[in-house]
Amino acid sequence: CVKVRDHAGSLAWVEKRVLSSKRYVMVTVAQATVRQAPEQSAAVAFQVAQNVALEWLAASGGGWTRVRHQDGSTGFVRATEIWGDE
Repeated sequence: CVKVRDHAGSLAWVEKRVLSSKRYVMVTVAQATVRQAPEQSAAVAFQVAQNVALEWLAASGGGWTRVRHQDGSTGFVRATEIWGDE
C-alpha cells in the first residue's frame, strides 16, 4: 500500500497496483485556460472545468505546467490553477 494525499489534504492508503505510472494534476479553479505556450498572452489551446484531471508532462518554470488532456490536447496551465504540481 502507498499513502496518498488528496487535494483537500486528506490522507489514505491505496494499493500500489491500482495506481497509474503517469502523474496527474487536478484543476482547482472554476475554469482553467490551457495555453499553447507558457505565457499569459499565448493563444488558448483549450479550457478545462474544475476537478478535471490532466496528465502532468513537465514543470515549465515561471509558474507554468505542461499538461495533456485525455483527448490528447496539450498545452500550458498556470500552476496556481491546479493541484498536484508540487
